[in-house]
Amino acid sequence: MIEIERKFLVTSKAFIEESFTSFRIIQGFLNTDKERTVRVRLKDQVGFLTVKGQSTNDGLTRFEWETSISKSEAEALLKICEKGIIDKIRYEVKSGSHVVEIDVFFGENEGLIVAEVELENEDEILVKPSWFGKEVTGDIKYYNSQLSKQPYKTWD
Repeated sequence: MIEIERKFLVTSKAFIEESFTSFRIIQGFLNTDKERTVRVRLKDQVGFLTVKGQSTNDGLTRFEWETSISKSEAEALLKICEKGIIDKIRYEVKSGSHVVEIDVFFGENEGLIVAEVELENEDEILVKPSWFGKEVTGDIKYYNSQLSKQPYKTWD
């Protein structure tokens, strides 16, 4: 129930040709308190409810608990979420022994593309694809919970 994750900006759309799957994600937040977030996600036809704890200072590690829920439950919960729904397409690409998840955002976050990689431990070696740009691990403005409140299009 501990998530170890690194995030990177993406410099090109070369990952699309490398991806082995993609799907649409609609998500909202029932709670965006700094100590915990409660997320509702609709991933194609399946719903998920996720609780995430506060990140460590470096942003690498935090508590995460997730359970699947029905599509209708997710749709009902999305209607009562805080303002700011996230709409994105997620692509998955194999890189070394890892799966890289690349989110291409739409709506108020259009233009933002972020790659995430979950690790088994903080010191794990990561093979970085050529389209990885600046690392933004720990930069809270790139957290989906923050993008729902301060969308990419509003940044200076």
